[in-house]
Amino acid sequence: MESIREIYRVGIGPSSSHTMGPKKAAEQFLSRFPNASRYVVTLYGSLAATGKGHLTGVAIEDTFKDKQMELIWDAKTFLPKHPNALKFEAYDDKEELIEEWTAYSVGGGAIIDDQSELETEDVYPHSNMDEILKYCHKNGLQFWEYVEQNEGPEIWDFLKEIWKTMQEAIKRGLKTEGTLAGGLKLPRKANSYKLRAQGYSGPMKKRGMLYAFALAVSEENAGGGVIVTAPTCGACGTLPAVLFYHKKFYKFEEQLILKALATAGLIGNIVKKNASISGAEVGCQGEVGVACAMASGAATQLMGGTIHQIEYSAEMGLEHHLGLTCDPVLGLVQIPCIERNVFAAARALNHNTYAMLSDGRHRISFDQVVETMRKTGLDLPSFYKETSLGGLALFKGLPED
Repeated sequence: MESIREIYRVGIGPSSSHTMGPKKAAEQFLSRFPNASRYVVTLYGSLAATGKGHLTGVAIEDTFKDKQMELIWDAKTFLPKHPNALKFEAYDDKEELIEEWTAYSVGGGAIIDDQSELETEDVYPHSNMDEILKYCHKNGLQFWEYVEQNEGPEIWDFLKEIWKTMQEAIKRGLKTEGTLAGGLKLPRKANSYKLRAQGYSGPMKKRGMLYAFALAVSEENAGGGVIVTAPTCGACGTLPAVLFYHKKFYKFEEQLILKALATAGLIGNIVKKNASISGAEVGCQGEVGVACAMASGAATQLMGGTIHQIEYSAEMGLEHHLGLTCDPVLGLVQIPCIERNVFAAARALNHNTYAMLSDGRHRISFDQVVETMRKTGLDLPSFYKETSLGGLALFKGLPED
């Protein structure tokens, strides 16, 4: 299993699979053939279907801005390896093909091709939750200690920068007002939710502020701001909101937050290894569902849960998002994506409470839910997997005259 550095990537929204990934692939191809006379880039499947709303074309055109480049959109063709596929072709001045390369944006900003499955080498000796639980139990380790053991102490400097970026996104999002770009003309809500929440006290204030935190990051993402994939851009608001909530209302010190980030990254990594975090491959259960599992586990660790209670909390986070479709209206990461981040954050707190009241024993394991999510995702028709051809995407979401 690869490093949790591959789960947490700092980048610009709105989509890790449709913006960050394709831009990265374009940069890689251009660096290999910088002197070609002409380039052709063909987008397939989900990348072509929702790429305009996700700014895929903008990201690629920006990479080739000083070059002659033709962009082709082929939404009807789905390559067998992954629905987020793109082919690059480089031609010389005689119009002869120099090289072609097919890449796949598999979620979270990661890129693979027909010869590779992972961008980085494995750093973990285990590949699923059951193996990790048994190892940690046998050796008296917490999940964050297991991460440190395999990643090395330098992981804390990395996670410190990740946490800093997450907090900056929250703070910017809470201050920024106006309308998000795109045909929906959707107004930002984080600032108004914060102001209204501050007028309450007790549980209402806390819950309202949690909503505001999640809105802030998700709206920053939708507006093309700098965020952290957790595990993707479209699901980037859930985990930061839960962690910031615990910092603000329970005064957790930074090192405890970083340990929770390590555990959350491990949870996301297990899903990425054994199923998928790509909405185009398995629907939104692989994005917001995984984000909720990560946030649920992180919250339970912060509140003193055992490794078995943490696993239970994460299991609930994913189980109760099974079957969630990816059906963005107008292909934008706005409706229903932003609200889904908010409610996933709220559910993470519920999962934490439920798990903490238990002894950690339950019937369905995290690994079983991951496998169920994978199979459910494969069974979902393509129009429910980031193509904007079904579900809520059939309703344009525009305000009535």
